[in-house]
Amino acid sequence: MATMAELFEEAFVADEYIERLVWRTPGGGSRGGPEAFDPKRLLEEFQQCQKEAKEFAKKVQELQKSNQIKEAADIIQKLHLIAQELPFDRFSEVKSKIAKCQLIQEFTTAQRRGEISRMREVAAVLLHFKGYSLCVDVYTKQCKVGAYLRNDIFEDAAILCQRVNKRVGDIFSNPEIVPAKLIQNLIKSIFISYLENYVEVETRYLKSRSAMILQCYYDSKNHQKRSIGTGGIQDLKERIRQHTNLPLGPTFERCHRLSDPSDLPGNHIDYALETGLAGIPSSDSRNANLYFLDVVQQANTIFHLFDKQFNDHLMPLISSSPKLSECLQKKKGIIEQMEMKLDTGIDRTLNCMIGQMKHILAAEQKKTDFKPEDENNVLIQYTNACVKVCAYVRKQVEKIKNSMDGKNVDTVLMELGVRFHRLIYEHLQQYSYSYMGGMLAICDVAEYRKCAKDFKIPMVLHLFDTLHALCNLLVVAPDDLKQVCSGEQLANLDKNILHSFVQLCADYRSARLARHFN
Repeated sequence: MATMAELFEEAFVADEYIERLVWRTPGGGSRGGPEAFDPKRLLEEFQQCQKEAKEFAKKVQELQKSNQIKEAADIIQKLHLIAQELPFDRFSEVKSKIAKCQLIQEFTTAQRRGEISRMREVAAVLLHFKGYSLCVDVYTKQCKVGAYLRNDIFEDAAILCQRVNKRVGDIFSNPEIVPAKLIQNLIKSIFISYLENYVEVETRYLKSRSAMILQCYYDSKNHQKRSIGTGGIQDLKERIRQHTNLPLGPTFERCHRLSDPSDLPGNHIDYALETGLAGIPSSDSRNANLYFLDVVQQANTIFHLFDKQFNDHLMPLISSSPKLSECLQKKKGIIEQMEMKLDTGIDRTLNCMIGQMKHILAAEQKKTDFKPEDENNVLIQYTNACVKVCAYVRKQVEKIKNSMDGKNVDTVLMELGVRFHRLIYEHLQQYSYSYMGGMLAICDVAEYRKCAKDFKIPMVLHLFDTLHALCNLLVVAPDDLKQVCSGEQLANLDKNILHSFVQLCADYRSARLARHFN
């Protein structure tokens, strides 16, 4: 009897194969005579043979494909290792194509046909490649097709998850990641219609909410918001000038009450500053209430809150985002815009303070203060004008310190101190001084100097030290004048300044003091 190997080595002859098949089939040959011949049985045998041939061909094809998959896996593995050495920027597309190889398409086709074993085979090959995650993505995406047929998306999602969970163990070696991926993609699908325009919706809500809160506050104060840059502000300014004691102070307290810290600069501070600027009286107003420093104080508080909100909550979200530069630029723009308006308001406020001091000096200072009728009967230590000006200045210095912080306090006090010194300097040059009047002027300047000490600004104190030394020229003996002018505090001053003070002496002509400056 021939072995199987020998049979396969022999040449295949179709006629001999048919003869053997007919002989083996009952009723298929001549055995039993013509009556025993059954053509139907013979047809069935041939049909069975045809079916077996098709199955055999299919198995051969599957075997060939399996070998192809293994060969493809080997190639992909080598390509994958080579790709790791390539620069990403130049070869990103190549790397992507390696990951999205033809095996993914094989998996997709098998899933559509319901070929579980084929899917398992491809998934096993892709397990050690980046393409494996794509395989999971393709599977979950295909599972969702036609899954949502009811009105209740949550019930559909539960049914889908149960169905997938039963199958994944037969396909993937680590099936637990598939339901997790499926649920994640379900969430995206459910909320995609909301997430697409979420930022716009949220922005509209915040704006409308902020506007509503502001309007409620304005209504509670019986305040009608006026458009910035139109006649409304001019009307408001005119009303303020007509009614000097209009109680605007409480209005500015809204700065820290109205909306989220991140919204405050754009939503309200700008309007508050514009209204505050409009409310600053002119420098020639008398007994004016300076509410702008209250605005500065609350704007400063809001700036700190805004900065903290920006750094604590926004920066962690955008620190590695392309939006970082844009956000920092917007923040810088908001701060610069507000600081510019604050600077303008502070400058006007300081002018108004100096204006108030001028009114006090004009109303309280008398010519006879520095040229008394009775030189032997001067009982006061300093003039009434000096007392009132110093009281006013100390009050304003305290306000400035409470309204600002850090270097801003020093900057504003420096500016106020310089203007205060200039005012007193020019004021003193309007009078003629007797000896006792000169002594009283020295006492006044000493008091102004004490007031300047409260500023705690060395330059301001130096200015008043020099002014005090200049006032000494009003009482010095003519013979000592040249020596005093060359003293430490006056030596560096222009001779014209020294001369201008000496000219204020009542005996300037009679004592021929001009000769000391020729």
